[in-house]
Formats: sequence, C-alpha cells, structure tokens
Amino acid sequence: YLQLPADLTKMHLTDNPHPQVTHVPSSQSGCSIASDSGSSSLSDIYQATESEMGDVDLTGLPEAPVDSEDEEEEEDEDIDRTSDPLLGRDVVRECLEKEPADKTDDDIEQLLEFMHQLPAFANMTMSVRRELCSVMIFEVVEQAGAIILEDGQELDSWYVILNGTVEISYPDGKSESLCMGNSFGITPSLDKQYMNGVVRTKVDDCQFVCIAQQDYWRILNHVEKNTHKVEEEGEIVMVKEHRELDRSGTRKGHIVIKATPERLIMHLIEEHSIVDPTYIEDFLLTYRTFLSSPLEVGNRLLEWFTVDSLRDKVTRVVLLWVNNHFNDFEGDPAMTRFLEEFEKNLEDTKMKGHLRLLNIACAAKAKWRQITLQKPSRDSPLFFSLLGGSDKGFGIFVETVEIGSKAAEAGLKRGDQV
Repeated sequence: YLQLPADLTKMHLTDNPHPQVTHVPSSQSGCSIASDSGSSSLSDIYQATESEMGDVDLTGLPEAPVDSEDEEEEEDEDIDRTSDPLLGRDVVRECLEKEPADKTDDDIEQLLEFMHQLPAFANMTMSVRRELCSVMIFEVVEQAGAIILEDGQELDSWYVILNGTVEISYPDGKSESLCMGNSFGITPSLDKQYMNGVVRTKVDDCQFVCIAQQDYWRILNHVEKNTHKVEEEGEIVMVKEHRELDRSGTRKGHIVIKATPERLIMHLIEEHSIVDPTYIEDFLLTYRTFLSSPLEVGNRLLEWFTVDSLRDKVTRVVLLWVNNHFNDFEGDPAMTRFLEEFEKNLEDTKMKGHLRLLNIACAAKAKWRQITLQKPSRDSPLFFSLLGGSDKGFGIFVETVEIGSKAAEAGLKRGDQV
C-alpha cells in the first residue's frame, strides 16, 4: 500500500546552484520538496532488484552512514572555501591567465561555470561556449580613462567585460556605458571591420577576455556542424547538439537542446546518449515550465506501460518521479489516482521487484500528519474503510476513501497508515 505523506516544505528555485531548503513544522501547510538528492540511491536499488534477488525485508529502509566529526569539519571547510566569491574569482582568474594551449579540461570547466552567467554568452550553446573558453585571452587595463579602441581603428577581436565599466563615445556625440557581461568589438565575419566610436575605461582595474577574429568566426560559423535537426511533416520538432565531454573523444554524443513538448515527453523512453545520462531527471525538474499539467506525462506513461518493450523504461521514469518530486503526487488528487493505477498495473503484470521499489520510494517520502474528521452523529458513515490490525499481523491502513467525501476533502488518502 502507498503511504502518502502530508506537509513537506516547498523548494524555491534561486540562482544559487545549491539551493538551501528550510524545513517547516508539520503543522504548517505546504508542498513537498523537489529534490534530486535521492536519484542515485533509487538507481542503486533499481539495479539491485532488477534481477529479482529474492525477498526484501521491508521493515525499514537502509540507514545512511554517519560521517565523523573530523570529516564534517573538513566538509564545512570545503563549503566555506567554495562559497567565498572572492576565492571563486581567484580560481577563475588563475584559469584565465593561462595560455590557451596550457588550459586543462578542469580549467575550461571552471571558465564555463563562470562564463555561462554573463549575458554575452547567454544565447550560445554549450559546445560554442566551451570552444570560446579554450581560446580566450585575459587582459587587464589598470587605469580609468585609458583608451582601448580608437574611432576608425581596425578590429581584430571580440571583447567581453569581466570587471569594471567602459564607455563608448560615438561620433554623433552619443555615449553608451557597458559593464560586466557586456561585449563589444567584431561580429562573426572575416571581413575587415572598423570601430565606430572611442572605447575607454571608466574605472580602474577593468578586466576583459578577448577572442581573436579568426577563432570567433570559426567557432560561431561551424556551430551548424554540431547540431542535428529532427523534422516531422516538414517542421523541426527537435534539435540535438553534438558534445564532447573531454578532449580524448571517448565521451561524446548528442544532447537535446530544443524540442516541442510532445517530443520531449517521447524522449523519456528513447535511448539517451552518454553525454545526456540525466535527461529524465532534468525533464522531471523542468516540465512545469512548458506543460500545463503533469497528467500529460502520466497518461502517456500509462499508455506506454501496455507495450512490453517499454514497460521497464516507463517504470524507471515513474520511480524517479516519485523519489525526486513526490509533491507532484501528494498535492494533486488526479496524480494520486495515476499512482494508484500504476501500482495496480505493476501488480497485474507481476512486477514484484518494481512494486517493492515503488513502496520503498513512497514510504521514504512519507511524513506524519494529523487529520480531523467531524461527524454530525455517531451513526453517520465514515466514507472510508480500514485494513489490517494485530490479528492480520501488520498495521492499520486506509484501504478506500470515497471520492468527494468529507474524508477525502480532509486529506485522507488510500495507503495512509493510522
């Protein structure tokens, strides 16, 4: 039986790559936490039970190892170091100051992490940003008022401001200020280009990255070679980008960067490349931005479950969904019914190992809650039924709840343990 939880905290998405989650008392109303922290452990359980290695003791879930105080102190120090923005910028500067030929894969990853936040790189694909990071040169102008480019000067580079502010004074008397993340200089062309206006620094310690015209043109004009477009009935429905995760060429493949909602749902059960192993987790985290209801995904999964060759893939998607985003089910009666129907399908197809995994995932997310039901008289019906007890050898569970009843409105659900 599903043991559905009550109040959990709602995670607010922020710019912080590791958002902090604040727990609230169970008496407060809220939604359950959206977290990907359990996906790895669920995958481990999934692999272990795929082979049906006998019965599993479900009396309790495995406990996580407890770190020693020394390890905790070391972790705290690591967190302090990584959370220090000045230290983070020092690391980036060390990577920038290296010659392009001396940059390692780790250096480029550091630069990618920093550069993707800048507006100048916002509309570029990952492979383009990676290529630009590998060839960029770091420059510093110490004094305010220094002229970087004269009016009419031939351009040979594309500039992105990393620190400070510059001003462009145009011949017609107008001026423009550019700050961190803005760019100026050439466009991606091999034609001769000349500066329109004078570029000078407005503050001390202005920092830039520069990319030579030849490299800038080559990288931006060869992006088409790295993309694969999927067409249906004359319309592009999906765009994939070829990526290499390291310079050895052993980890390369295509990753989905654009698609219609329908194609994104279909890709859940398609083969994922070595460079896109977390597509399902990414989809479940972001589908709310392009789908109006999770049932659009749920109904398709139920359809695909009837196909023998897709059954295991569908089950993996649902298990990750339950484990990582249980609030999608706990807070939506329609999705709760979807989960009950999916459970019944697992029972009918005798997929006992997967059914155990579903029970474990639901139990792991369950929380205590209190529900108060008021009856007008002692003889009034309860609108729900119970199962279990000491004579059955297990706890007392809610077996059924009448849809639309006072019990359902109060939040009582099938699978709740009393």
